[in-house]
Amino acid sequence: MHVNNLFRAARAALAPGLAALLLFGAAPAEAGARLSISSDGLSRAAVIVQRDRLKLRRHPLIIVLQRSGGLGVRGRRHHGLEHIAGAKPIFVYPEALGGRWPLTPGPETDHELHFLHRLTDHLVDQGRADPRRIFVVGIGSGGPLAYRAACAGIGRPIAGLAALISAMPKDLNACAPAAPLAYIAVNASQDPKIPYAGGTATAGDVQFDAAGAEQSLQAFAKINGCGARRDDKRLPERKGSAHSAVLGFSGCKAPTELIRIDSASHRLPGRAPDNGEGAPEDFDANHAVWEFLQRNGA
Repeated sequence: MHVNNLFRAARAALAPGLAALLLFGAAPAEAGARLSISSDGLSRAAVIVQRDRLKLRRHPLIIVLQRSGGLGVRGRRHHGLEHIAGAKPIFVYPEALGGRWPLTPGPETDHELHFLHRLTDHLVDQGRADPRRIFVVGIGSGGPLAYRAACAGIGRPIAGLAALISAMPKDLNACAPAAPLAYIAVNASQDPKIPYAGGTATAGDVQFDAAGAEQSLQAFAKINGCGARRDDKRLPERKGSAHSAVLGFSGCKAPTELIRIDSASHRLPGRAPDNGEGAPEDFDANHAVWEFLQRNGA
């Protein structure tokens, strides 16, 4: 056989293995499979990242609602949570209808919650996701829908909620999940778009009425049956970084925490700005959130 033909044959034989390596290997931010499913008569899309498919066991499922509502690799790389977590969990990045997550109650929100329900059922029915370890992470404009998913459920109980640089919509003050769930939020005390004390919040170019960060903490403390005693602690201060503290309660049925960053920034602490200017702080919110989720079953 001619040398070129031998090369082509070898390349064809290697292609499936190479594709699997690119899809499920350790390459961060590129390792993902696009999934399309039908939900409410519409074709919906999500990216699924699962790095140890060869192990026949159920994995924690982490649904990440990115602030852009899209599937871009850039957003996954910027937020960086999956790179810290490693191979154990399955990460799912759903795509929002019209490229943005709804912020208020209504048919659009109902469609999105049903979509998350369908995604979860799909992965559980395949034997890949553990129905007892479903977590939702909401970043920026994905936060309000993440709160709604935790409060209303997505067909199965949510084991944990993480809300980053976002806020709980004020209409969810009567949030009543089926069971206690691990809760962590990260908020800046002087965020120009997400007021720490609550009020009119801005997500992209849309505004919504938001509960305050500590008001949301109190709401989940009640949900989680926490005691009345607060258990706050300052995080170690480092040169050039904003002061920060972990606010929480004692005696909770599920951990309930708020990380308060004393800054006026509207970006995820520890991640470089979108424009590449400036250096990230010493405190990395992704590490803190992942450690929290991992302690609670992720």
